[in-house]
Amino acid sequence: MKYAFVNCNILNGKKDMTVDSGKCILVDDGKITDIIAASNANTAGYTVKDLKDAYVSPGLINMHVHLAGNGKPQKKQRDNAKLVKTVMSTALTRKIAYNLVCSYAQSELLSGVTTIRTMGGIADFDGKLRDEISAGKKIGPRILAANQGISVPNGHMAGSVAVAVTTPEEAKKRVEISKNENVDLVKIMVTGGVLDAKEKGVTGELKMSPEIVAAVCEKAHAEGYKVAAHAESPEGVRVALKNGVDSVEHGAKPDEEIIDLFKKRGAFLCTTISPAIPYALFDKSVSNASEVEQFNGNVVFEGIIDCAKAALENDIPVVLGNDVGCPWITQYDFWRELYYFHKYVGVSNSFALYTATLRSAEMAGIGDITGSVEVGKSADMIVTEKNPLEDLRALKDVKIVVSGGKVIENPKIKKNKKIAVELDKYM
Repeated sequence: MKYAFVNCNILNGKKDMTVDSGKCILVDDGKITDIIAASNANTAGYTVKDLKDAYVSPGLINMHVHLAGNGKPQKKQRDNAKLVKTVMSTALTRKIAYNLVCSYAQSELLSGVTTIRTMGGIADFDGKLRDEISAGKKIGPRILAANQGISVPNGHMAGSVAVAVTTPEEAKKRVEISKNENVDLVKIMVTGGVLDAKEKGVTGELKMSPEIVAAVCEKAHAEGYKVAAHAESPEGVRVALKNGVDSVEHGAKPDEEIIDLFKKRGAFLCTTISPAIPYALFDKSVSNASEVEQFNGNVVFEGIIDCAKAALENDIPVVLGNDVGCPWITQYDFWRELYYFHKYVGVSNSFALYTATLRSAEMAGIGDITGSVEVGKSADMIVTEKNPLEDLRALKDVKIVVSGGKVIENPKIKKNKKIAVELDKYM
């Protein structure tokens, strides 16, 4: 349909964005065709949406998502490999799991996230859903799919949302499998995570050898794919960058060598503050974390923040993801990541919004398609009553989501009240 969004205040998503008031946005065939003064708009032939001075921002881009989880708090660690093996054991359980993945993706969209970058999933579900959304068979955001990540035996997420390889040759074969699944990028697990560590101070332990990292990057780049690396220690970040990765997911306190490697590689950082907060800041009686997990959670929390600050100080591109699927991190709460970026890294509200829109689109290689409210771009937009530049919490209540020109008014999402109560304490 052809839509005319009249009487709106536009935040275009650019680094220097300010409020552009009294505008009309014309949308035809899924794209923004014109932006003009509302007083001069000829809306004949358009379905008119009077926004009554509401704020229009680009749809948010969540650059680190696992569609296999809903963020429900756990009293104890689950055996994710065993769970996924069970899920994939029958046609019925596979169908149930896929339907859950579809529902989680829909929650992303209804919360105002119009593009996601998946960082490890069950089988080929992410790519399959991407294609069904693109074909109009499912409702959800644009998906850049990695499908299953590549890990090593006893490595991060091995057996659940990643496949373990033991040699560089196996790693290259795994990239070939990903190619046959028509993925959009490749994800590797270079280090362990908070819950993998069994002792204090060993979180982010290097798991993947430099030789395997190099083999994945060589093969992936030859096939035209970027490589994203889970890395939560200085050693892991160093190994990832030295051997060719294109983005570091999470990060760790950097030194001068790491900063230099980021620059020489032309790599970017995907900051993920959200999943560390429950382990670092919650009381253990709430998070159900052990003393070891809380200690290591704080190490990762501080390392991610330090890495983000250093990256920005050195003009290294930064994007945002909330590692959704981790305990306490839901598919509808990406707006919190922007708020944490502002609060803990110290950026302005406008820079946080730019980071989660146009900057992310550019780093994902789709900046010519989405990420800003501009003529010629896909009509990926969200409408809020309040101004996110004054308070990013305005993004919590999205009144309209526009995805590729499709309009969803008053989106409804079932939310976990317990999660909101605890996380709101850190706003």
